Amino acid sequence: MATARLDIRLDEEIKAKAEKASALLGLKSLTEYVVRLMDEDATQVISEHEGITVEANVFDQFMIACDEAKAPNNALIEAATFTKSGEFK
Repeated sequence: MATARLDIRLDEEIKAKAEKASALLGLKSLTEYVVRLMDEDATQVISEHEGITVEANVFDQFMIACDEAKAPNNALIEAATFTKSGEFK
């Protein structure tokens, strides 16, 4: 059960469009519509900022470079230490 509140003010025209969209989707309320939109958008934004997507050929080149690497250089060792220190999330 939701317990947090969000109080917003918006233009009447925007509210009317949102209410219509909510009704067209068969949702129970404007609140349900807004919560759904916020959840979907927040999930997408977080995913875009916390993930990396690369082309298959770039990933293949990366994997080949990893396989051919003899030993990690100082920059890589420092980066690994930095991530383990908890300063990087």
